[in-house]
Amino acid sequence: MALGLLMSSLDNTIVSASVNKVLSDIGGVEQVTWIFTAYMLAATSTMLIYGKLSDMFGRKRFYLIGIGVFLLGSALCGTAQSIDQLIFYRVVQGIGSGAIFPISFSIIFTMFADPKSAAKVSGMFGAVFGLSSVAGPQLGTWISDTLGWRWCFYVNLPIGIASFLVLLVALQESRADRKPKIDYLGAVLIIVSTVSLMLALEWGGNGKYEWSSWQLIGLFALAAASAVLFVFVEKRAAEPMLPLTIFRSRMVSGTSFVVFCQGAIMFSAITYLPLLATYVFGKENSNGLLTPMMASLITGAILSGFLQSFFKFRTLMFASMSLGIVAALLLMKVSYSNPYWEIVCIMVLLGLGVVGPLMSVSQNSVASSVDPRYIGVSSSIVGFWRSIGGVVGASIMAVIVNGYMRESVKTAATEFQLSANPNPAQDPLNYESVFRFKDHFDPQLVTFYGHEMGHAINKGFILALCVMIAGAIVALTVGPMKLQKKSEGDVPSPEAASPSHMV
Repeated sequence: MALGLLMSSLDNTIVSASVNKVLSDIGGVEQVTWIFTAYMLAATSTMLIYGKLSDMFGRKRFYLIGIGVFLLGSALCGTAQSIDQLIFYRVVQGIGSGAIFPISFSIIFTMFADPKSAAKVSGMFGAVFGLSSVAGPQLGTWISDTLGWRWCFYVNLPIGIASFLVLLVALQESRADRKPKIDYLGAVLIIVSTVSLMLALEWGGNGKYEWSSWQLIGLFALAAASAVLFVFVEKRAAEPMLPLTIFRSRMVSGTSFVVFCQGAIMFSAITYLPLLATYVFGKENSNGLLTPMMASLITGAILSGFLQSFFKFRTLMFASMSLGIVAALLLMKVSYSNPYWEIVCIMVLLGLGVVGPLMSVSQNSVASSVDPRYIGVSSSIVGFWRSIGGVVGASIMAVIVNGYMRESVKTAATEFQLSANPNPAQDPLNYESVFRFKDHFDPQLVTFYGHEMGHAINKGFILALCVMIAGAIVALTVGPMKLQKKSEGDVPSPEAASPSHMV
């Protein structure tokens, strides 16, 4: 399972390092973001569906299906002859990936009778995610430079096949004695609502469309209508795709919000701190900031797996959100005058105290709060809300940063007496071009835009501060639950799930 999780989580970071090689071979600069967007949309929109189906028909079956689909997508990606083909094949990969992360954790919780053992193993699995984030960019660069970008996808095949064959033989699972009824309409509505919301946030955040455009308004309306209809359908379904009764538990609903907050600061940092490193501090390689965060994430995930044996979930979540508040405050004050090592220390704090611990704590807190027959969907909920929080956080931060930079361009035009140039590579009013072709522009203009980008990112992290404060408040309300070994009779049914019943 660790091999499967490593394969899935490595994929995006390896691919990001090979994008330049992809574009030079098959072209498609204008569509390049879809290489990542298509994958994320497919993975996020199918997580809850896989979680529920694994509860109904067996985790082993759907874990193997997920790996199989992912390997098929990987093989196809390596054969892509155009950017459109690559994007379509990335959707296939994403559909497979949607099963791997949540079902990995749900299998852990069903394999170990002692939740404390499960917590330690899930902490190790969270560390695998961090390891892939550290190794991915370097590995992707080496593979694309030496073997070619197509091997960034082919490298998944031996890893995935090994994971598939071992689990096929070694993982034993009892079969259900009845054939459940699948909630097809609920599955369709989950996909429509999730994809519509994420597309609207992605396109609005990157400036493809104005927030007031009919395209975005239409997508938000479709997402809202689908969500309302989904709730209506789930209340009446015999086997709902997402059992809404599990949200009666304060632990489930509270943890969902906390991981939403975690996703917001995590994706905001991953998206904008590389810009801080390159544009503000003049570093050629942004890995100098991301690597410390991801490396410390490994330690944080493993450490939290052990700490759960001694502290309540509420305590660990609140501590994590509190450290997030500290990190956000520090990021709001970072400027070009700070020593670079201070920024690295902030990244270590973010990985060790905020992102890493919640990788394990959130999975265990939710799994401990639901009926065993909902373990799969509970694991999916965590990944789903983390992804949604990441898209929301990165999109809103993009609005803040881009808005501030547009005002900075107006200031630059006045102070430096600039005028637009029809050639984008020589346009001083296009700050992205100034950063990319800085040798062609006045050094004072480059410095001005660098300082303004730093201020813009500072203002963007105000959002992270607000989100962390909200997360800390909610963490205090989840209840006093702590990991402890439970007998079958101690597990409440979802109908009875309320804060007072959560043991």
